[in-house]
Amino acid sequence: MTATDRGPEGGERVQIVEVGPRDGLQNEDRTLPVHERVELVERAVAAGVERIEAVSFVNPKRVPQMAGAEEIMASLSGPARAASIGLVLNRKGLDRAVEAGVGEVNVAVPATDGFSVRNQGTTVEAMLETLEGIDRALEGTGIPLSVTVSTAFGCPFDGEVPAEQVVEVVRRIAGTSAVEIALADTIGVGVPRQVTDLLERTARVAGGRTLRCHFHNTRNTGYANALAAVDAGVRVLDSSLGGFGGCPFAPAATGNIGTEDLLYMLHRSGLRTGVSLSGAIGVAEWMGERLDKTPPAYLGRAGAFPS
Repeated sequence: MTATDRGPEGGERVQIVEVGPRDGLQNEDRTLPVHERVELVERAVAAGVERIEAVSFVNPKRVPQMAGAEEIMASLSGPARAASIGLVLNRKGLDRAVEAGVGEVNVAVPATDGFSVRNQGTTVEAMLETLEGIDRALEGTGIPLSVTVSTAFGCPFDGEVPAEQVVEVVRRIAGTSAVEIALADTIGVGVPRQVTDLLERTARVAGGRTLRCHFHNTRNTGYANALAAVDAGVRVLDSSLGGFGGCPFAPAATGNIGTEDLLYMLHRSGLRTGVSLSGAIGVAEWMGERLDKTPPAYLGRAGAFPS
């Protein structure tokens, strides 16, 4: 089977949400300056990415790699600005995001108290109440809301996460105006059967919202999980250029699935993404040079096939 650089013509479409500028950089020892993070967003959009986690409106003292969100948004224009998603965790972050002019607001709501308290300083219940307030504040702004359920497949502090617990969080989120709900394997512990089961359960209470998945490859199951999600009907997947990433508040959390590796798998499976595989490899190499690290993803080393 052969595929074009952006996926086979006529193939069913899977949208890629690029999380490299946020999730990909937030756990790195080296902090990229604002101008390089702006360039990263622009390079990703030039490669065909339509949605990109460009900034995070969190306390820079806790996550210094994410400082300068307003400066980044002020430097973006055109398609890059419209494609930009801003992560917010509270009302203060939302106010900053709206003022900065993000194209989309994403709120992370953990499925477990253990992670929620350590990562966001509050319980799951309190975070759901915060989400409701954010939802009300967004009314009339025209900015779409998406919500990510972190630790949906396992928690570094609470251990196994019952599916019913995740379903209840999704049910509560479905009571807001969120247009999309993402299930995140924050520490990379999920397996394909778990993905299939959780997607089936959450779809019943999601109220027709688009379901998206966010996988890490910590235990080498991330790509298998992504394919399981696609087979279950998911058509929006998160990934990070170069496979960089991780959570500073989750022990041993390693990178997201690499965008270029994911593109290769999807394109060779007959699916279309609209994102250039060769372009993604180039951006990942550019990131690696600035982080002074070899990208964890494999395509930059192995190359595409056929070459």
